[in-house]
Amino acid sequence: MPFAPMLFRTARRIAARPDDASDIVQETFLRAYRTFANFQDGTNAKAWLFTIMYSIVSNQWRADRRAPVEVPVDELEGRFGAALSAGQPDAEQVMLARLDASPEVDRALRDLPDTQRAAVLMVDVEELTYEEAAAVLDCPVGTVRSRLARGRKQLFVTLADYARRTNAVRGR
Repeated sequence: MPFAPMLFRTARRIAARPDDASDIVQETFLRAYRTFANFQDGTNAKAWLFTIMYSIVSNQWRADRRAPVEVPVDELEGRFGAALSAGQPDAEQVMLARLDASPEVDRALRDLPDTQRAAVLMVDVEELTYEEAAAVLDCPVGTVRSRLARGRKQLFVTLADYARRTNAVRGR
C-alpha cells in the first residue's frame, strides 16, 4: 500500500481519462494480491507493481485500439533543432522536475504516443532505472532509451512556451 499514491499518480497520467486512474490502480492491487505467490522476495516491489499496472494499461490500449497523433521523427528533430538554434535553454529537465505543476504538463504527457509516455513516466517521473523500466515495459533497454529520447524531445517542443511563461527557464 505504500506505493498506492505513486501508482495513482502514474495511472492518472497514463489513463486516457482521469476517471480511469483509480480503476487501474485498483486492478493493479487486485492482480498483485491474486498473483502474490509469483513475487520473489528480495526483488523490487515497486517495479513489480508497475509491471502489473503497465500490463493492465497495455491490454486496455490494445482493446481500445487508440491511435495517438504521432509526429514524424524527422519533423520532431527539425522542430527540436530549430528550438535549440533559436537560443532556447534546455527546458527538458526543468519541466520534468515540475511535472505536478500544471494541466499543460499533464496535457503534454497525454499527447505523447503511449509507448513514449510510458517510458517518460517510468524513468523520469517514477525514477525507475532503464533496466527496471525495460522489464516493466517488456522491451529492450535500447528501446526504452529511444522512446525516452523521443518523448523528451516532444515534451521540450510542446512545453517550451509554457516554460518561458512560467519563468521555469529564462528566454535568451
